Amino acid sequence: MHISIFFCNFAPKSKECMPMKEPKRILFISQEISPYLAEETPIRLLNRQLPEYFQSHGYETRTFMPKFGEINERRNQLHEVIRLSGMNLIIEESDHPLLIKVASIQSARIQIYFIDNDDLFHRRKGVVDEAGNEYADNDDRVIFYARGVIETVKKLRWTPNIILCSGWMSALAPLYLKKAFGDEPFFANSKIVLMLDDNEYQKPFPTRFADKLRIEGIANTDVRSIAGFPVGYEELMRLAIDFSDAIVYASPKVNQRLMNYAETKSKPILPYEATEDLTEQCKRHWSFYQTLLEGHE
Repeated sequence: MHISIFFCNFAPKSKECMPMKEPKRILFISQEISPYLAEETPIRLLNRQLPEYFQSHGYETRTFMPKFGEINERRNQLHEVIRLSGMNLIIEESDHPLLIKVASIQSARIQIYFIDNDDLFHRRKGVVDEAGNEYADNDDRVIFYARGVIETVKKLRWTPNIILCSGWMSALAPLYLKKAFGDEPFFANSKIVLMLDDNEYQKPFPTRFADKLRIEGIANTDVRSIAGFPVGYEELMRLAIDFSDAIVYASPKVNQRLMNYAETKSKPILPYEATEDLTEQCKRHWSFYQTLLEGHE
C-alpha cells in the first residue's frame, strides 16, 4: 500500500495517477429532428440518431432545433427553461423575446432544446404555411434561430469541440461563430461542420438580408457575397461553407453547384455514401470528426 502511494506521488505519468480527461463535447444545431415533425425523412432520422450515437461513445451533447408551431408541446412534454429564457434579440428595430424549451427522448436519454418565439415560431407551422407557401419572414427566423442557439450555449457555459450545423435554418451559425463570437472562449477552438442535404427553400430572402443579420463583429466584407440582391438558397449556403471548417454531404441529391463550390475551398469533406443503416452513417461521422480534432487536443 505504501509503495503504491509513493509511486503515484512521484510518478505522475502512471496511468493510475493521470487525471481523467474531460469528455469531448458536440453541439448539434439542427433544423429538423425526428420524432418532433410528422414525416420521418432520412435527414430527420439522422439528426435524431447522431446525438445518441455520440453520447453512447463518451461525448457530452447539446441538441437544438426550432420550436415550430406544428410541434405538440403536450404530447412531446416540452417545458420552458426559465433560467435560459428572457433575453431579447433585436433584428433591425424589432425586439424578439427568446424562449427556451426542452424535451427528452427517453429511449435515448438525450435532451432537445427548442428555440421559440411567439411571433416567429410558436404560431407558425414550419417553414411553410398550411397552403405550402414559404413564410415571408423566414429570413428573420434564420437570424433569430442561429443567434438564439449561440446565446443559449453561452448561458449554459458549455464549450463544444465540434459544432454540427444541419439544414438552411442553421446556415448563419458558422458566420456568427467565426466573426461575432470568434473570440469567445466557448467557441474559439470549436470545429464547425456544415451538413448539406437536399432540402432547399425556393423564395429568396429580401435584398436587405445582409444588413438585417449584422451584429457587432460582422463586417461588410464578411457579407459582401450576399449584399445588395435577393439571397437564394445557394447564396446562403455558400456563405455557410465559407465560414465552416468541414462539409458533410448528407443526401445523394445535394445541389451540385454547392458541391463544386465546396470542393474549391480545400476543406475536409465527408462524401455521401448510400446506406440506410443509421448506425453506419453515425460511424462515418464519428471517424470524420476524430480526424478534425487531431492535433487540437
